[in-house]
Amino acid sequence: MREGKKRMLEPRSFRFKVIFISIICLIIPATISLSIYNYLTKDTLKDQALSNANRELTIANEYVEKLLEDMLYITNFVQLDAEMNTILKEKAQSIVEYGTDYQQYMDDSKINKTIENITLVGEKSYVTILLKNGKSYKNYSNYDFEPSSLVSEDWFKKLNTLQGYESIWIESRPTMFRSEKKNNPYQISVARTLRDQNQEIYGYVIVTIMEKKINQIFKNMKGHEEMMILNSSNKILSHRDPVKIDEEFQYSDQLKENNSSNIFQISNKDYLIAEHDISFTGWKLVSLVPYKQATTQINSIFSKVFTVQIVSFTIFLILMASLLRTITKPIVHLGNIAEAVKRGNLAIRSRLKSKDEVGRLSESFDHMLDRVNEMIHEITETQERKRKAELDMLQAQINPHFLFNVLNSIRMKVLVKGDKESANMISSLSKLLRMTIDKNKETITFRDEVLIVLDYISIMNMRQKEQVKVEISVHEEAYSLKIPRFVLQPIIENSIIHGLNQSAGTIVVRTEIMEEQLVIIIEDNGQGMDDAVLSQLRRKLGQSNGTENSVQKNNKGFSSLGLSNVYERMFITFGRSFRMDIKSLPSSGTKVILTIQKGGSNSDVQSNAS
Repeated sequence: MREGKKRMLEPRSFRFKVIFISIICLIIPATISLSIYNYLTKDTLKDQALSNANRELTIANEYVEKLLEDMLYITNFVQLDAEMNTILKEKAQSIVEYGTDYQQYMDDSKINKTIENITLVGEKSYVTILLKNGKSYKNYSNYDFEPSSLVSEDWFKKLNTLQGYESIWIESRPTMFRSEKKNNPYQISVARTLRDQNQEIYGYVIVTIMEKKINQIFKNMKGHEEMMILNSSNKILSHRDPVKIDEEFQYSDQLKENNSSNIFQISNKDYLIAEHDISFTGWKLVSLVPYKQATTQINSIFSKVFTVQIVSFTIFLILMASLLRTITKPIVHLGNIAEAVKRGNLAIRSRLKSKDEVGRLSESFDHMLDRVNEMIHEITETQERKRKAELDMLQAQINPHFLFNVLNSIRMKVLVKGDKESANMISSLSKLLRMTIDKNKETITFRDEVLIVLDYISIMNMRQKEQVKVEISVHEEAYSLKIPRFVLQPIIENSIIHGLNQSAGTIVVRTEIMEEQLVIIIEDNGQGMDDAVLSQLRRKLGQSNGTENSVQKNNKGFSSLGLSNVYERMFITFGRSFRMDIKSLPSSGTKVILTIQKGGSNSDVQSNAS
C-alpha cells in the first residue's frame, strides 16, 4: 500500500501532468452537457432530421426544375415564335426556291441569331432545329455534332407519335458533342415536334444540356445527401458519381413502400431516404443520407444547453487555471530568462533542477548559452584572422601590378632605341601578365582567347631556335562565344612542349559549326602518342572532379594549368553541354576537340547538382 502511494507521488513528466489535468477538467463538463443534451433532444431529433432532409430536397428540386423549365422554354419559344415558324416552314419545303440568295442568307441569320439569343440567359444548352428535308439550324458547329444523325436514334421515332405541344424527355445518354465528351460524359435532352396549321410535322426541335449541370446542383447543396434523379423504372439518370448513371437504384423497394421520407437500415446503419416528383418529366428526385449526419442541433433547446455549458466551462476554466499555474511556473521562469537573453544578457542562467521535461529543457537552454558564448569567441578570432589574410592578399597583389608597370616602362625604352622585336616580346608578355593578374575577367570572348594564344606563341618562338607556325581558321560566329580565360593556352603549351618537342611545326586552331554544336579543334603535326599514353591521359581527364588533383602541374611552360583543369572550368561554365576528346597516333600529331552544345550555360550545372 505504501509502495503504491509512493509510486503515485513520484515526479511525473510535464506532458503527463498537463494531459491528466486536461482530461479531468474536460470530462466533467462534457459528461454533464451531453447527458442533458441527449435527454432534451431524444424525442425531437428524428422529426428534425426528416424535416431537414425534406427541406434540402425541396431546395434541390427547385433548382433542378428551374433548369429543366429553361429547356422547355426554349422549345416553346421555337414552336410559338411566329416569325421563326414562318421562315422554318418555307425552309422545310422540298424545293427551296423562294426569295433571293440574299433573302435566304438573311433568314438563316435571323434563325441562328434567335437561337443564340434565347440561350444566352441561364445555363448553356445546345439547340438543334432539324427540318424534315434534312436542313438544320443549331448553336454549335458541325465538327461538334452532325444533327442529321439524330434520325437514327431510337427515341426519334417516338416524336412522330406526339400530339400538339407534347414533349419527350430523353434520359441520360453518352455525350454526342465532341467538345464536351472529355469533361461531360452524359447529356440530357428534351425534344418536340414543329407543326404547321394542318398539324403536319415539318421539323423537330431538340434542346440538350450536360448532365454535369444537374450534378453541380447536387454538389452545391450544403448537406451530406447523396442526391440523384431516377426515372419511372428507378434507373439513375443523374448522380454525383458518373459511374452510377444508368444503374438501377438498389433501394427502390424502400421508395415503393414509403412514398415520403423515412428511415431504414443498410448494413445495420440507419439511413434517411426522401423523394420528390419532378412534375413535367415523370422523373423523381431522391436523396439518401446517413441518419447521424442528418441530425443537427435543435434551436428550441439550444439556449438551455448553452447555459449549462457556460456554467460548467466557467468552473472548468477556474479549476484548470489554478492547477496549471503551479505546473507552468517553471516555464514562466524560463520565459523570463529568454527575455533577458534577448536583451543581450548572455551571462544569465536558469538553473532549474526538476526531473521532468522542463528541467531537461532548462539544462539544454543553459548549455546552449554556454555554446553561444564559445561560438562568439571563435567567430571573433576567425574574423580577425580573415582580416589579416585579406590584408596579406592585398599586399601580395602589389608586386604583380608593380611588375606589370615596370615591364611597360622597359618596353617603351626598348622601342625608343629601335629594338622592335624585343619591344614586341615585352608587349606580348605584358598582355599575358595583365590577363593573369586581372581577377575580374573570369570569362572572355573567344577572340580575346585567340589573341592570347598568338601572344603566347610569339613569346615561345623568341625563346626557341625553331619557329612554331600557327594557323587560325575560326568562324566569325565563334569569336563572340564567352569562355573561361586561358583555355586554349594550356593546350597550345602541351602541343609545343610535348607534341612538337620544342621543335618546328604547325599548330592549327579551327572551328566547325553544326546545327546545334560549336566544335573547337586544336591539332599539331608533332610526334603524337601511342595507345597506352593516350588511354592514360583520357582516364585522367575523365576523373577530373574539380579538386587540386585534377590540375596537371607543368613547370616547363608559362601556365601551370593542365588539360584536366581546362575540362573542369569548361564543364563548370557549360555543364553537360560540353565535351572534350583527344585523338592521337604516333608520328601523326595530336588533336584536341572541344564540343559545345549551343544554348549550354552554367544553369545546366546547377540543375545537375540539384
